[in-house]
Amino acid sequence: MTYMLYSKVYIAAFGYELAPNVVTSEDLEDRLAPLYESLHIQKGQLEAFTGIYERRFWDQGCKMYKGAAAAGRKAIDASDVSSEDIGMLIYAGVCRDNLEPATACAVADALGLSSETEIYDVSNACLGVLNGMTQIANAIELGQIKAGLVVSCEASRPIVELTLDRLLQAKDMTLFRESIATLTGGSGAVAVLLAEASLSDRGHRLLGAVSRNASVHHNLCLWGPDAGKSSGGIHFMKTDSVGVLKNGVALGIETYKAFKKELEWTDDKPDKVICHQVGSAHQKHILGSVGIPAEKDFTTFQYLGNIGTVSLPITAAIASEREFLVKNDLVGFFGIGSGLNCMMLGIKW
Repeated sequence: MTYMLYSKVYIAAFGYELAPNVVTSEDLEDRLAPLYESLHIQKGQLEAFTGIYERRFWDQGCKMYKGAAAAGRKAIDASDVSSEDIGMLIYAGVCRDNLEPATACAVADALGLSSETEIYDVSNACLGVLNGMTQIANAIELGQIKAGLVVSCEASRPIVELTLDRLLQAKDMTLFRESIATLTGGSGAVAVLLAEASLSDRGHRLLGAVSRNASVHHNLCLWGPDAGKSSGGIHFMKTDSVGVLKNGVALGIETYKAFKKELEWTDDKPDKVICHQVGSAHQKHILGSVGIPAEKDFTTFQYLGNIGTVSLPITAAIASEREFLVKNDLVGFFGIGSGLNCMMLGIKW
């Protein structure tokens, strides 16, 4: 059993960057026209399957640390927390600029953080930012630091471009099914600044977190040089979407039961939820399985796609800006990632 309860940790601020280039599902299908013709696929299937009509790409050659640092600067500027008080910086993206050093090093340099700040990367598929948040929260709760910043930047253009080329070359229905999840990928950057109550008691109080895993299903979604046969070291991604949904829902139910128990929330709570943004089918099945009405949820997948680690926190930031999340709401952050891993955070807004 893994759970954490907090008494003095606040989310002081969010910051985010939207990638500048809008790419519609129709744009991708136009490029796949020879494949659709060969396999007799009706145009419009990508949006119909996923509910995603557009996503965003960074410019060619963008650096992850730049997007992450820009989001981090916005979070710091939006808070009462000084850069000197940030004792930990975690970069939590799946996409990184180098195998080493940690992308967090470049972000810390760009933000001018203290030499005493602990900086490192965390990688855990789409759960990275939530993992980073709990690591920082643990350090704050233990009195080791006063504040910490978790950042991420994801870029879907490279893997989507490779997938399009591969689909056009192979013209294979099985490969198309395994690639639909890849084609939902979006790009963006986010930062979450957490602080001890004495620095930022006007923020959103982090109450606790619960995590569970179903690691027997670690082969359902793969991204890397081994994801495709004879890939020659080129990175490909393949996803058993049906398997991920089925087993992800089962893991979500188990995690949600533990989450409600540990936070001692009544049957009518949470007031609002922010889920990882996969697509319409995932949203429908996850919410339905745990009995949460759709009106309690806020989504961005329709126009941002799945931005991996960035998706949940950027959705929370936008939901707050649009006053969907209001003062004193009990909010659940519901994250799930390949592996399979699930984490749920409770926040008093």
